[in-house]
Amino acid sequence: MFHALADPTRRAMVRSLAGGERTVGELAAPHPISLAAASKHVKVLERAGLVRRTVLGRRHVCRLDAAPLAAATDHLRFYEDFWTGRIDALERYVTDEERP
Repeated sequence: MFHALADPTRRAMVRSLAGGERTVGELAAPHPISLAAASKHVKVLERAGLVRRTVLGRRHVCRLDAAPLAAATDHLRFYEDFWTGRIDALERYVTDEERP
C-alpha cells in the first residue's frame, strides 16, 4: 500500500475518491496523463486494496476502500509514538545538560 501511495498522482486519485465514486476518466482529468496511464494507476491502487472498480458497460467506476488506510494509520501511529518518545527524551537530555 505504501508503494501505491508513494506516487503523487495516485495520492490525488485516492483523495478524489474520498469524495465519492469516480470513473477512471474523472480520475484522469485533473492530471496531464492519458486514460491508459490513469487506468494503470488505478490498477496499482486496486492491487493495494485501496480501490474497487466496477465495470458498467464501457465505464469503469472506482470507489475507495478505506480499510487498508486504517491499517496503515495504526502502523504509522506506532512510529509516531516511538519518535515522540525519542524526541521527548532528547529534550530532557538537552534541558538537563543546560543546567549548571
